[in-house]
Amino acid sequence: MGTTVATNALLERKGERIALCVTRGFRDLLQIGNQARPNIFDLKVSKASNLYEEVVEVDERVELVGDGERDGSSAVEGISGELVRVAKPVDVEALKPLLKGLLEKGIRCLAVVLMHSYTYPHHELLIEKLALEMGFKHVSLSSSLTPMVRAVPRGLTASVDAYLTPVIKEYLSGFMSRFEGGGDQVNVLFMQSDGGLAPERRFSGHKAVLSGPAGGVVGYSQTLFQLETSKPLIGFDMGGTSTDVSRYDGSYEQVLETQIAGAIIQAPQLDINTVAAGGGSKLKFQFGAFKVGPESVGAHPGPVCYRKGGELAITDANLILGTVIPDYFPSIFGPNEDLPLDYDATRKAFENLAVEINSHRKSQDLSAKDMTVEEIALGFVNVANEAMCRPIRQLTEMKGHDTKNHALACFGGAGPQHACAMARSLGMSELLIHRYCGILSAYGMGLADVIEDLQEPYSAVYNDDSAEEASRRVELLVKQVKEKLIEQGFGEDSIRTYSYLNMRYEGTDTTIMVKHPEESGSDYANEFVKLFQQEYGFKLVNRKILICDVRVQGVGATNILQPHELTPVSTKPVQESSCKIYFSYGWQETPLYKLQNLGYGHVLEGPAVIMNGNSTVIVEKDCKAIITRYGNIKIEISSAPNTVKVSETVADVVQLSIFNHRFMGIAEQMGRTLQRTSISTNIKERLDFSCALFSPDGGLVANAPHVPVHLGAMSSTVCWQLKYWGDNLHEGDVLVTNHPCSGGSHLPDITVVTPVFNEGKLIFFVASRGHHAEIGGITPGSMPPFSKSIWEEGAAIKAFKLVERGVFQEEGIVHLLQSPSSDELTNHKIPGTRKIQDNLSDLRAQVAANQRGITLIKELISQYGLITVQSYMNHVQNNAEEAVREMLKVVASRVRKENGSCVIEDEDYMDDGSVLHLKLTLDSSKGEATFDFEGTSPEVYGNWNAPEAVTAAAVIYCLRCLVDVDIPLNQGCLAPVKILIPKGSFLSPSEKAAVVGGNVLTSQRVTDVVLMAFQACACSQGCMNNLTFGDDTFGYYETIGGGSGAGASWDGTSGVQCHMTNTRMTDPEIFEQRYPVLLHRFSIRENSGGAGFHRGGDGLVREIEFRRPVVVSILSERRVHAPRGLKGGENGDRGANYLIKKDGRRIYLGGKNTVMVNVGEVLQIFTPGGGGFGSP
Repeated sequence: MGTTVATNALLERKGERIALCVTRGFRDLLQIGNQARPNIFDLKVSKASNLYEEVVEVDERVELVGDGERDGSSAVEGISGELVRVAKPVDVEALKPLLKGLLEKGIRCLAVVLMHSYTYPHHELLIEKLALEMGFKHVSLSSSLTPMVRAVPRGLTASVDAYLTPVIKEYLSGFMSRFEGGGDQVNVLFMQSDGGLAPERRFSGHKAVLSGPAGGVVGYSQTLFQLETSKPLIGFDMGGTSTDVSRYDGSYEQVLETQIAGAIIQAPQLDINTVAAGGGSKLKFQFGAFKVGPESVGAHPGPVCYRKGGELAITDANLILGTVIPDYFPSIFGPNEDLPLDYDATRKAFENLAVEINSHRKSQDLSAKDMTVEEIALGFVNVANEAMCRPIRQLTEMKGHDTKNHALACFGGAGPQHACAMARSLGMSELLIHRYCGILSAYGMGLADVIEDLQEPYSAVYNDDSAEEASRRVELLVKQVKEKLIEQGFGEDSIRTYSYLNMRYEGTDTTIMVKHPEESGSDYANEFVKLFQQEYGFKLVNRKILICDVRVQGVGATNILQPHELTPVSTKPVQESSCKIYFSYGWQETPLYKLQNLGYGHVLEGPAVIMNGNSTVIVEKDCKAIITRYGNIKIEISSAPNTVKVSETVADVVQLSIFNHRFMGIAEQMGRTLQRTSISTNIKERLDFSCALFSPDGGLVANAPHVPVHLGAMSSTVCWQLKYWGDNLHEGDVLVTNHPCSGGSHLPDITVVTPVFNEGKLIFFVASRGHHAEIGGITPGSMPPFSKSIWEEGAAIKAFKLVERGVFQEEGIVHLLQSPSSDELTNHKIPGTRKIQDNLSDLRAQVAANQRGITLIKELISQYGLITVQSYMNHVQNNAEEAVREMLKVVASRVRKENGSCVIEDEDYMDDGSVLHLKLTLDSSKGEATFDFEGTSPEVYGNWNAPEAVTAAAVIYCLRCLVDVDIPLNQGCLAPVKILIPKGSFLSPSEKAAVVGGNVLTSQRVTDVVLMAFQACACSQGCMNNLTFGDDTFGYYETIGGGSGAGASWDGTSGVQCHMTNTRMTDPEIFEQRYPVLLHRFSIRENSGGAGFHRGGDGLVREIEFRRPVVVSILSERRVHAPRGLKGGENGDRGANYLIKKDGRRIYLGGKNTVMVNVGEVLQIFTPGGGGFGSP
């Protein structure tokens, strides 16, 4: 059986009261997480609440032993094979009163995560023993639940388990007690997130959260694959509020980490992607376009037709179209839940919406014919279908599979109404709808097997010796899982075991769980290389392969349910009745059949309706439904999507939304290709990149929202390249640039631009920008704090053909990267890149990402035609412009009301005293704004000069935040805006100026000034706190979060990346495992946020001890001028950087410095807090 008790408790935050036990110095580790904010345009920075109420810092520390420290007698070998040293044992006497205090507060459950407990769990086990002896009823140990390196996801998993397991145990206890004898003689199995069953005593919270969707995956995979089709399957489970998408091709696709309700769970689970689109998705008409979701009307009040005062939703649209048939729905609606669906109220609501839609269309085109209610309803359904197609394309194509080569396996209550249209849109020719589609998740549980999964860490370079040791560990784990299954009553003949090694290339964070190869002569390494190349499109030559974990899965076959074959029928299908359905070509009298009256071999030509319980299966025209020998519905789609003809001069309100989805989906898939195929940590893990699509004139069409400082900025780059190359652009050319004067930001951000031609004519551009961790320059990491000229910062490329007429110009790009310009004054030779192979690999990944975008746009052109696609490139820009104009009109009216004028001036200071001045002029009638930066200081003798593209990116980011609606990010956002920047200022410096800090520091100050001028929120930390360190053998780069600014209705958030960045932080255990450091503290800097009616968010504290001599560079701001409060709110605290010497001296480093740090010295960084809002 399955239960949603765990899922509901997590979503509703109704779990057990728990406390977190964590290594001293890391009390806020789980709250900080990876620092990233969930929605980069949400000024509130809404994050999920913590599951724990209290935190106990345990005075203990386990350290990894470095290569040069292995002679010490205190080192012991951990489970993973790594050497560790117990630097500080658990202080039990100090811990007892802290645990006692928790019990006195009524907290009786603990989650425990200690540094490096994945390999040395002894301290966690000691705490568990102590806590249980003291009276705690449940303790979740991170080392027992998920013995894998990475403290943050392991700790979050332990928190989820501690929060949910007592709730589940209580529920199961009540359930089992109802059996005679208390359930001791009954073998009840429960569904887990990994697609397997577990007995009641082994069923725990962290494995239960996705058990419902997992049942559906088991259901369709075990009853359709190879029984009804030989094609790989895409599972499509559409419910009321969301849709789950999965894939099956003979084996379950699993992930080891997922996120739900803001909590990361690290455990084997089926790879299921969820999109916020379902029958309850809210319908809106905004800024001239149809919008579906992501908000849901919920079950209460629900759609309009539920008779509870709800809002229009997809279910209402289907009711209008006739694809929801009231006669086949029970009368359970209305206040007393005894009435049928309300068609009249739904139609009235659509008629009211039609007035608004048609009024808008007339304003755009006087000759426009009014849309009918049916056309509007169908338009919303088409938009919803495209929203649901987007994750399906991503799921398949990001792993290197072609979507159209799959069959769509549809289930869930609402899915069969949409399945034909979606399969057609995805280019699929085959659709399968299970006979139990409405209850397939439950049915799938009866098909599942019992699974026992054991895993342990093992850290080693893959070679003959480590392979032998891994095999020894596998044998031990196999023995243990078999014992567990035999204990549950399984015989040896019904048990199967599978062994895996979790592996990665040295220098990357991308692990792959590699199954033991079945082919003779193959080994894990060969299998890993094959899988890596299949998923990422390349392999790394001469790179060591590392083992991270050993895993064994034991499967006990249950054989509870078996598919039932039907006998063929010779009679013709009996039509139950007929109904009217509205299709794209109008109303159609459509035959209706009941599945229960159909038999194996019956064929129904579309259009037709098949009622399957409460599910309505719509068989569209040019489709054929066949009842299979197992009683399922197989629909053959005989025609690919027809070329769609739409108006080119005036935007169709439905197609506008669909093209917005398609264009943004292309940019997103480019990003996923870049992430998949890149090699560097900066791009693959920290996600410091952006991808975009441009019209032939270089205007931005869609920019996937990866890193805000890149938003809109690449348009300047494309326009500059277009002007520079002119007619010297040809098919097969790919351009590369990073110079600020050619539309760049700073040198580490390299942009690759691909022009695309059709019959010799330039038709569009695609581009990708990625932060390369090494580009040369005077310091490792290419982020020098003291650069004064551009040539000190590394290789600067204005224009170069990376690929010329299809030929990769490796020799030329290597020369540019390794031989940057010399200092003009001293002729001093500036070092070139220190990581040329990584540069080349990431540049090839950027070329591949662009190629992916080209392929997808050409598919779009084949469907709609070139003229239409190019027309909609302009239409989506006009749509974004309209949204920004409406926002500016509202803001201008508010500002005039509050200030008596639509002119606002604001200024702030960089830490050197440079002034950043803004005069903002708003036009409330036209919805326009002028951002005039006259009065800003001249170019500085430093590196926080910012190219004009950076200011444009900051402005477009602020406008998108203020609109607070999911509009496309394109050139239209800037159409109602003038940005005036005085030449020669540090916002428009000369091409010789140093700029590495402008992108990461000045961009934040521009953002603060703009948002303060709009009085949207107080200043955030105003800095990215850039830290680099390394030597001739390695380099490391990170940006550190701080406090966000408070607003009129919210407190600031503590310890997050703010505004113009959203890159991830390296996990503390990975940080210590890969680099010669000890992280002593990473926590929230309490009370550093500005006081106010709404308080600013607090900054962070980060303390790093170095274990070998390195060069450390810090590039930061807000060390002199504090983040300002707004409307009486107080300023946030300034940041500070210190170096603690071995003799105890504490030296202030200022905001920007490079120092040689010796062994044992500690870098201490305090990041700024955010400003408060309103008087305290």
